[in-house]
Amino acid sequence: MTVVTLGETMMALRSTGLLRLGGSARTSIAGAETTVAIGLSRLGHSARWVSRLGRDEAGELILRTLRAEGVDVSAVSRDDSPTGLILFEERLPDLVRVQYYRANSAATRLGPDDVRNAVSGEVSLVHLSGITAGIGEGPRAAVEAALDAAAEVGAMVSFDINFRSKLWSPVVAAEVLTPLARRADVVIGSTDELELVGGAESLLAAGVREVVTKLGAAGAMASTADGTVSASGNRVEVVDSIGAGDAFTSGYLSALLDGLPVPERLARGNTCGAFAVSTSGDWEGLPTRSELALLDVEKGEALR
Repeated sequence: MTVVTLGETMMALRSTGLLRLGGSARTSIAGAETTVAIGLSRLGHSARWVSRLGRDEAGELILRTLRAEGVDVSAVSRDDSPTGLILFEERLPDLVRVQYYRANSAATRLGPDDVRNAVSGEVSLVHLSGITAGIGEGPRAAVEAALDAAAEVGAMVSFDINFRSKLWSPVVAAEVLTPLARRADVVIGSTDELELVGGAESLLAAGVREVVTKLGAAGAMASTADGTVSASGNRVEVVDSIGAGDAFTSGYLSALLDGLPVPERLARGNTCGAFAVSTSGDWEGLPTRSELALLDVEKGEALR
């Protein structure tokens, strides 16, 4: 069974110094939905990503990376518009400044027609993000089409709110994201993001099965009709906190697909988040299934 996700992925440049001073940069890719797709693929699930990329070298980099990670990119279209760009600037040792160049990118031309064929057949889960709904009217319509298609094939829907203040205001985002979130089976977000769409109680009353709250280093909790379950986070040295939330989401959804109970879903999500923050980059440190237990290994031990 396949997990389908859709949204924009950009070429990423990560600077180790000030950009204005010509700091060196490493090239990679970055996108909330592809981080989840890579995480699921590494954990042994079949993941398909739907989007549009430019006919440029940045688009080639993204496709090459995702293919190498086992993500199905057969539903990706190429476009005359450019692939988006994101810059990560390490301004202080524990502070990263992020700049987006995504206006009029190929992904902003994503629409319902890109989604319909991709969400068909043996699809078990459709994972959506508030970011996609925020990058344009076409992508927003694509999210709605994905919700319709998921209902037609009987697939579960997970929705990560992923509010981005550089895309829209909280007021506008709440108007758009609240009805979308209420159509999902699982809604994921930080405390502030969940309040943006009415809060856990309101979502559960609207028919959402699970509301998962990401609490950062403190862990996470999940609320259902049976009550709320909490799980503490893992203590690790933080190298790069960006991507931790999407890593958590990949672990939680993996455990959900495996049929594990809520406490074990939270535990796997926290584990994947811990792996992510221990490595530089959004997705590079995501664990394979065989690596999930490595956090229990005594610090400093060598695996021989």
